[in-house]
Amino acid sequence: MSKLPKWFKGETYKDGSEVTNPFSGETFTLTGDELSMYDFIIGSQLVFEMMPSNVNPKQIKDFQAALDWFKDNNIEAYRVLLD
Repeated sequence: MSKLPKWFKGETYKDGSEVTNPFSGETFTLTGDELSMYDFIIGSQLVFEMMPSNVNPKQIKDFQAALDWFKDNNIEAYRVLLD
């Protein structure tokens, strides 16, 4: 598992936690780094949905990079929680 990328400026967690997919009810235990990136992804999705006119290209690029990071670091958790 690699560390969070240098571009990541979100909140970082030392400890992981169990996360539940709100649609399927499936759960997955994430490390601190994975949980940090997961929260960034979910937060970005909320911003995109609630304030689409405020979204800029850098936010979209960072969101896609976050998804790629998550897939590369834990494809199983990605499939359970984000796919």
